[in-house]
Amino acid sequence: MKVALVTGASRGLGAVMARELAGAGWGVAVNYANDTSGAEAVVAEIRKSGGRAYAAKFSVVEKSEIATGLEEIKSMMGSVDLIVNNATGPQPEMPLMNQSWRTYLDQLEFFVKAPLELLQAVLPDWRARKSGRVINIGSEIAELGNPYFGNYAAAKGAMLSMTRSWAKELAPEGITVNLVAPGWIPVERHAGSPQEQIDWYLDRTPVGRFGTPQDIAHMVVFLASAKADFITGQKLAVNGGRTLL
Repeated sequence: MKVALVTGASRGLGAVMARELAGAGWGVAVNYANDTSGAEAVVAEIRKSGGRAYAAKFSVVEKSEIATGLEEIKSMMGSVDLIVNNATGPQPEMPLMNQSWRTYLDQLEFFVKAPLELLQAVLPDWRARKSGRVINIGSEIAELGNPYFGNYAAAKGAMLSMTRSWAKELAPEGITVNLVAPGWIPVERHAGSPQEQIDWYLDRTPVGRFGTPQDIAHMVVFLASAKADFITGQKLAVNGGRTLL
């Protein structure tokens, strides 16, 4: 059984992706930094459904914790074959003059540094085996450029660019790298969103509804499968038509 590492998977979108991958036959390392009860609940649900899962506690923005976390996953489940870079921190919106370089670095830590250091940690093994998958979770905001969100948009844009660069470098070695770019997918942290904000978003969404976490998870499962062996370096927008390229 191949092993998928889903970062930030104790709740929300990550938890759904973990469950869907398990349902597709993957062993899943459910990564989390603090939410032990949430991660254990996801693992319990996967195991109850006959899947294989392990709660992998480590911070993806701490290089020393990455090494230890991957070793624990290997001892419990086997070597990682797929990394889904989903983990995120706070996403503050603020006027441009209130933004600082630190607010940009905070986003880059999750969307550039963590994916880089995770890939570097597994790459020697993947190169030896001539296989491996990276699926980055990006955002439509990288292209739409929401106001007051330059820090987040810049980091997600960087994630897209590095996806394409990594894909070209690693393709000859049997390793694929793709990015799934969701729109606004309501999860727990969106509870209490103002109605005017909801209406504004839906008015600009061609299909006229919000996406679901399952919409994103289904794309991730596809890209993780053998059906996507010939797909690399791509951005797959899952946002109801809000971006058309």
